[in-house]
Amino acid sequence: MKTIMLAGAACLLAPQCAWAAADAPMADADAAAAADPGADTILVTATRTQTFAGTKTETPLIETPQPITVITDDVFLSQGAINISDTVRYAAGITANAYGRDTRVDGFVIRGIDALQFRDGMRDIFSYYATIPSDPYNFSRVEIVRGPASVLFGQGSIGGLVNLVSKTPDFDTRGEISAVYGSYNRKELLGDVNLALGETLAVRAVGRARDADTYVDHVPDDRVMFAPSIRWQPTPDTDITLLGLYQEDDGGSTSQFLPVVGTKLPNGTNPRLDRFLFVGKPGWDRYDGRSLQGGGSVTQRFGENVRLNLKARYIDSDLTYLTHYTDSYSNPTNPYLDAARRQIGLYSDGSVARLNVFSTDNNVQARFHTGAAVEHTLLAGIDYSWNEVRKRGGFGFDVIDIYAIDYAALTIPTLDQYATRESQKQLGLYLQDQIRFWDRISVVLGARRDRVRTDGAPDTVAKATTFRAGIIGELGAGISPFFSYTESFLPITGNTLPDGSGSPLKPQTGRQFEAGVKWQPDPNTLVTITGFHIKESNRPLTGVGQIVTQSGRLTTKGIEFEANRTLPGNFELLVNYGYNKLVSRDTPFFDFLPRHNASLWSTKTVRVGDEATVRIGAGARYTGKRTAIGPAWTITTGDNLLVDALAEVNWRTWRFAINATNLFDDRFFASCLPRGDCFVGAPRNVMGTVGYRF
Repeated sequence: MKTIMLAGAACLLAPQCAWAAADAPMADADAAAAADPGADTILVTATRTQTFAGTKTETPLIETPQPITVITDDVFLSQGAINISDTVRYAAGITANAYGRDTRVDGFVIRGIDALQFRDGMRDIFSYYATIPSDPYNFSRVEIVRGPASVLFGQGSIGGLVNLVSKTPDFDTRGEISAVYGSYNRKELLGDVNLALGETLAVRAVGRARDADTYVDHVPDDRVMFAPSIRWQPTPDTDITLLGLYQEDDGGSTSQFLPVVGTKLPNGTNPRLDRFLFVGKPGWDRYDGRSLQGGGSVTQRFGENVRLNLKARYIDSDLTYLTHYTDSYSNPTNPYLDAARRQIGLYSDGSVARLNVFSTDNNVQARFHTGAAVEHTLLAGIDYSWNEVRKRGGFGFDVIDIYAIDYAALTIPTLDQYATRESQKQLGLYLQDQIRFWDRISVVLGARRDRVRTDGAPDTVAKATTFRAGIIGELGAGISPFFSYTESFLPITGNTLPDGSGSPLKPQTGRQFEAGVKWQPDPNTLVTITGFHIKESNRPLTGVGQIVTQSGRLTTKGIEFEANRTLPGNFELLVNYGYNKLVSRDTPFFDFLPRHNASLWSTKTVRVGDEATVRIGAGARYTGKRTAIGPAWTITTGDNLLVDALAEVNWRTWRFAINATNLFDDRFFASCLPRGDCFVGAPRNVMGTVGYRF
């Protein structure tokens, strides 16, 4: 019963569970138990996977003294997610696609601060424009950890992190194949096949092939992705999984960095520029890359109370990024060079990057008692990562009539013959003790020591010790208040002077106090209310002559509300709200993010006859206005309310679905910055899917 309740409670974090228990660790445990009362192994596996969010141990989320959101693939795919950023659109405290949909990278802002992306608990993104974005179809769930998290995850974001959990094999043979056609001539084939080759061996293959355009001319969004994996359990206490990935993207940049004056603001007597104007050179501008990844994990149990976890991954990435963008930065308030306000400078920028990454995370977990009512879960670990990036680049400059671009006349730069090289090594030691008193109160204490060496321009060594502490207790009636303190640090490469002669930049640091309450009155409801206060120090600031200072200190606070409810009659409801306020700053400029974010997503499933179901879903996402302050002026970007919809029919083993995002085609700016450029929000996108499951 305890195991069933644990998996059931986890399911509350995602109102719709995936089609396979192993892929959706928050699947309805009660339904699974009813279907197969002896399926204890499946329940234990699901529980073990979902509780890794935030603690790296098998801890129920209701016993974790911080808000952690887990979104299964069935949920974010039903919401029409195209990229990883889309998967977190319906989560509290997060601004997804803060600078518009970007085919080059995924971006998240958690509690007003840029967040880092992890994959299977290890950092996934290094450097800038050196990798292609990940594919959401390759992941069973997305985990959101809010606030500083360096104690367990090393150098990282102060606002939080997003962890992607790869699909892995289980011992149930099944599969699905889907075909998709959608807006901008999107054509896709997707497949996910799991084969049980015996009681101890299973394999899985996940793939996607896509041929698509985008809402910006001459910017494709093509992809081939194949992710094989194998799992072997030679004994009940040993679990070995190996994962691979091949992904190739042939694309471009939907972010065209158009000037504020002429898009959001009027430009004299000239008409407004097309929001989706392409300013590059057709056939030359592109964002093409290839990623090869290989990794694995080993879990070894020694009795019921001791477990060893080993993980490692290697990444080899190639990327070619060729682009043009207007010079709206030299004079943001009037970037035009002629009296008619039509001519503007145009940069051409080319970069060829090669990135290699090795990461490993290893820990041992021990459970023991120091009294009849005091249970400990002690975690001790060591992680290491190495990454190296080599880049060749080149720049050029033209002057164009932006209202009548002569694309054939645009020049392209010559790339440098030799590449720059920068590498970084991180070694971290961490220790965490989770103490459970009387099976009602949980205390978390953790500490970590990191050493990060960067070899580049200049060579630097950063060291940091970070701490975390938290407490959560059950008062009764499903009410569990909590309080936590967490810290984070992020090394910054470079130094204060542009010629490299200045002092090295200090690591960026942050600390957070957080208090809240979780309410779980029944297995079908979970409500979390949180208040937080974050202090960030050593934010780098670029001033006149590219001189960098680190006087940047910010203090933010806010509240978050997250509620999930499954009602009788297969009616599911997800409600989120986030409020984030900048309390103080000593920076001369800052890109303010929305003070208010809110979302509502709901689905209703109706059975039609004995072999079919109809599922209808709808959601609304509100993003408040945001104001950015710069040296020249202040820019305010208006708020927006977007509506998404789902219509789905499941008949026998067939699935027919239509997804629509930004259903009413609201034309809006995601952000406009005082440095001089604007980023456009994605227009309406409609996709139809035909799938077959076996």
